[in-house]
Amino acid sequence: MSEEAEDIISDFQRSVNMTPTELERWLSTPESKNSGQSDGGGESKGHESGRRIVALLRTNRADYTDDDVAHMKKVRGYLNRHLAQRPSGDLRDTTWRYSLMNWGHDPLK
Repeated sequence: MSEEAEDIISDFQRSVNMTPTELERWLSTPESKNSGQSDGGGESKGHESGRRIVALLRTNRADYTDDDVAHMKKVRGYLNRHLAQRPSGDLRDTTWRYSLMNWGHDPLK
């Protein structure tokens, strides 16, 4: 695996702070399903990504494909951009937090 891929994997593992079980539970909630952008009213991009993240968290590092690493890079980019837009005030019940959680990061952890 390339050095760049190793860096992406390490960043992904640092950024995603929810366990597969926590993320699965979250993805089953109405708040999760109603959060984020979707094409044509279907599943949101974040919700779909969350399902993929659960699978990645359960995959052995040695078994990651180039497509897996590409998705981890996408997750890293999304989380970095979204975290930079942190709103003020109580974050507990915000769409900002819910969107991050769909991508595997709970900012209250």
